[in-house]
Amino acid sequence: MAIVVNGGGSSGRRRSYGTGSLSEINVTPFVDVVLVLLIIFMMTAHVMEFGLEIEVPKTKYVKDTQKELPVINITRDGELYLNDKATNINLLGTTLQQRYRGQSVFVRADKGTPWDPIAHVLSELKAANISVNMVTQPEDSADKRGR
Repeated sequence: MAIVVNGGGSSGRRRSYGTGSLSEINVTPFVDVVLVLLIIFMMTAHVMEFGLEIEVPKTKYVKDTQKELPVINITRDGELYLNDKATNINLLGTTLQQRYRGQSVFVRADKGTPWDPIAHVLSELKAANISVNMVTQPEDSADKRGR
């Protein structure tokens, strides 16, 4: 049994009985998959934006929590939400007492919200004898240096 390398060194015609192994990588399927994933990502990117646009004021100390707590959100326009669902201010006290017995409530208001809607919410919570915590955002060290 003999092994022939590079046509056996002869300068004559080379015989080719088929193709050898293909050493090039075909990237077309990879590009197709990447483009499909890109299109899917572009179509679903707007769905990932969720929640309410509320910009809370900044303070020096903020307590972090991991529990699911009742949060009252007040938008810049004065709209009222209990967690993510719109709610009526007149039903706020009874709803909180039924669903979250004995828990304190967090009020998160946009810093551009007029004081009037915030005062009405706080008044309703006090009438229902519910303890209130205000949600703020910690100041960044860059904000402290800029002052």
